[in-house]
Amino acid sequence: MASPTLAQSTGAPDAPLDPSAPLAELPGIGVDWPDLVAEAATPADVQTNADAERRYAWRLEGIDGVASAVLRQRFDELSALNANDGDPANAAQLDRRAREDAALLTTLLRAEGYYDARVLTRIESGPRPLVVLEAAAGALYRFTGVTLAGVEAAGARAPDLRQQFGVAAADPVNADAIVAGEARLRETLGRAGFPFATVGESEIVVDRAAGTATLAIDVSPGGARRFGRITANPNNGVFGADHIAEIARFSPGQPYDATAIADLRRALIQTSLVSTVEVTPVPGADQDTVDVAVRMEPAPPRTIAGELGYGTGEGARAELSWTHRNLFPPEGALTVRGVAGLREQLASVVFRRANFRGRDRVLTLQASAAHLERDAFEADTVTLAGSLERQTNIFFQKTWTWSLGAELLASDERDVERATGLARRRTFLIGALPTSLSYDGSDDLLNPTRGFRLGGRLSPELSLQGAAFGYTRMQLDASVYRPVAGVVLAARTRIGSILGAPREQIAPSRRFYAGGGASVRGYGYQDVGPRDLNNDPIGGRSLTEFSIEARVPVWGQFGVVPFLDAGNIYTSPLPKFSGMRYGAGLGVRYYSSFGPIRVDVGTPLNPQPGVARVAVYVSLGQAF
Repeated sequence: MASPTLAQSTGAPDAPLDPSAPLAELPGIGVDWPDLVAEAATPADVQTNADAERRYAWRLEGIDGVASAVLRQRFDELSALNANDGDPANAAQLDRRAREDAALLTTLLRAEGYYDARVLTRIESGPRPLVVLEAAAGALYRFTGVTLAGVEAAGARAPDLRQQFGVAAADPVNADAIVAGEARLRETLGRAGFPFATVGESEIVVDRAAGTATLAIDVSPGGARRFGRITANPNNGVFGADHIAEIARFSPGQPYDATAIADLRRALIQTSLVSTVEVTPVPGADQDTVDVAVRMEPAPPRTIAGELGYGTGEGARAELSWTHRNLFPPEGALTVRGVAGLREQLASVVFRRANFRGRDRVLTLQASAAHLERDAFEADTVTLAGSLERQTNIFFQKTWTWSLGAELLASDERDVERATGLARRRTFLIGALPTSLSYDGSDDLLNPTRGFRLGGRLSPELSLQGAAFGYTRMQLDASVYRPVAGVVLAARTRIGSILGAPREQIAPSRRFYAGGGASVRGYGYQDVGPRDLNNDPIGGRSLTEFSIEARVPVWGQFGVVPFLDAGNIYTSPLPKFSGMRYGAGLGVRYYSSFGPIRVDVGTPLNPQPGVARVAVYVSLGQAF
């Protein structure tokens, strides 16, 4: 049989169509490689030129005023031309990359509503070949109708659900807007009390002749419900449903809210007692309630921690601790801790009950015996202490925190008389009721960039040393943070006072001291303030401190922080502003995923005799 003609293969009416005949050859589609070497005259030269690899440039045309910033970002991330920019390529490689990017750009334009988009490619010759993607976006398609079928079953919530979906008639047919609208719709349904709501797949019908489209989504609210009871998997090795109810921020009878479920899951993880946790809404005993089923698997409850360190004024020290985080369920942790150092020895037992009769409340009981040597004093102290506090943490930063405590301690302390320089030894029996209240209006616990913080401490104390006498220790801390032109300016102040007793009567370990990484940088611990005849610090009844620093980003996750600190200790009961000691320096910050790592190097600007010229501080988190 003779081969079919083009008319036959294209369905011409005057020739029968042979199904077994091969199709006619399609017209050539490609990108001509430019003549990069004009002098090439021989076939061998032309072949060498075609196979040569050369660096290239590329650009997009026709998308100004059409493409969004998101489209440009996605194209840059996925583009083959952009990924290999700067690397040599031959003709075949450029042709393939140009075709891939043309298809990518077409898809991205259609996702933003330009369904008639076409992208042509060409390569312009020159010292460096230029690949051009020329886009013709066409008309922007818009919705003529948007239907949320079934949303009326949500009753009074239906108008809010339509508003939260955010896509309406006359809006562009934008895929991102639709996906975001579906997410908001599901979130709003969960917050509005519909635990079993479903949102179907979007159905878009495009009318190319009219340049429009319609959108339909099936929504099934499933009925509004209220919280019922909380259940936990039995024998989970962590704790039971009653304790979970203490942690939860919802109570039976309250309208269901999906954000409360997510919050409970995060809180259970934050206990560090679970390795995996599932929090699932399940149908309740009646049609109006939803129960919360919690399934947990325990994490290893024991921790052994060790630390080795050296500090100016503190010497070498080693610390070892053992903790069982759930020895007394629920969340009753026991920690045994010991410190062995050249100037410090300590043994302590601490009981800590987290989420004590309510979320984020911590009960702590502690017994310790310590020997401490400092430039200002030497003390052997036995302490019994307890506190109830509302804590903040990096998972749930609190605006308001507070603590109520009680301390009973016996301390044998050695210091010197300021007037004579003679050593003396005294034993103090002290009872204290420390309390605190803090407000945190900053945007981050470890690395604040805006806002302010304000905290106050008050500790009425009764001391027995020869005779009984009382006094009150007070301290006020404030800090503020403000971003200016990409730099965070931070400042803080601290003032303190001890009222009711002379300095000489107050135990040296209970006085105020200044200097160090959390005080006046550039000075060592206790290096700021009045001194005795032996040039040792004696502490005081009041303090004043100021700090200011600029947190400057430098490169990637690194930054530098120039700082200026000032402060002094006074023997008077009220703080003053005279005789201030100044320290200045430069810090380096590495902003890790869990918070900034701080290294500060400071020097005293007007030091007292015997103070070192350089001090270094390393810690996690900003200085304040």
